[in-house]
Amino acid sequence: MRNHRRRRTSALIKLTVLLLTPFTVAFSTKLFPFVYGFLKKTDEIQLYKNPADLNGKAINEPFYNLSLNEDYEDTINENFDLSVGYGVSEESGDSSVASNNDLSAYNSVSENPGAKPYPTKWTQGGTIVRNTYGKFTGNNYFNLEKAGQVNNKTDIQSATLYNESNLLPEFKIDNSDQPQVLIYHTHTTESFEPFVRDYYDATFNYRTTDETKNVVMIGTEIQKQIEASGIKVIHNTTIHDYPSYNGSYDRSAETIKSIMQQYPSIKVILDIHRDAIAGDGVGYQPFAVINGKEAAQVMIISGCDDGTMNMPDFMKNFRLASLLQQQMETDYPGLTRPIMFDYRNYNQNLSTGALLIEVGSHCNTLDQVKYSGQLIGASIGRALSGLK
Repeated sequence: MRNHRRRRTSALIKLTVLLLTPFTVAFSTKLFPFVYGFLKKTDEIQLYKNPADLNGKAINEPFYNLSLNEDYEDTINENFDLSVGYGVSEESGDSSVASNNDLSAYNSVSENPGAKPYPTKWTQGGTIVRNTYGKFTGNNYFNLEKAGQVNNKTDIQSATLYNESNLLPEFKIDNSDQPQVLIYHTHTTESFEPFVRDYYDATFNYRTTDETKNVVMIGTEIQKQIEASGIKVIHNTTIHDYPSYNGSYDRSAETIKSIMQQYPSIKVILDIHRDAIAGDGVGYQPFAVINGKEAAQVMIISGCDDGTMNMPDFMKNFRLASLLQQQMETDYPGLTRPIMFDYRNYNQNLSTGALLIEVGSHCNTLDQVKYSGQLIGASIGRALSGLK
């Protein structure tokens, strides 16, 4: 009797396996490309907690390894740009380091905070993770000759890009009193954390019309440093993303065209933004310690034409991106994340010296990004002075 039951059970198992095999094979066949693609696009980066001064010093205290898709930099489709999850929706008018805790940027008072003032009270939301992006590895990344890296997200061979990165921009900087650089902001209201803390405010979309608390403040610091090198700058502070976020790039394009028509001497056009690195209730604060003080890490975005963007001279923009990246990373090791070279426009078809620069993320502090603006401006001033 027992043998009969065993044979019966064995037969049922074999029948079940036989029936499920075709479905298992079919499912695996469909799943394999997805899994393979995911693994192929996944790179490992090293994150650090409380890194040592990056000026020539090694980072010895690893925080954790985070394996993630290289699209993690929160650069998605252009309609949502660089801030998904934090202030990307359209709005209406109704709507622990001592050197970084002086709060000078936070305590600055605006004479005109505008229609959307910076908060004065804060609530506790998700966790802020303070991290430093080290050197990236993976097939898409390559090192520039002097310093810094490039994240090549296109079909163009990295060897081709490397050769281009060693070429200087074709324009020259004039010894004149005419403006040579334009700084503007497509997403003018992008804002930041008030100070270093362990959590972000889930009720604040990190956007404000207060120029002392948004990316305009960064542009002002960049302008000061470039002009200190003897190069005149126009800093346009027009708000392009409030009260309506949609259409920001169309509006900023009109601003650029108008200024360039008035000042044809302009060679370099810089759109200053901030990133929004977050997910699953965690916001990231990418920083580096430069000369004993915390600075928000910086990422340049250089667009590539896929044949539909009317941007045939995109490589000339990339040459400028490479020049600035190498200058910043040489001057201030650890300040930069890799250049993102991708199929994006961001109004870079309007000039052969147009770039987008991400200064930190929404979880970086006001003082961190202000300091980064000073460092960025000093490096750009040095780089452009070499083109005279």
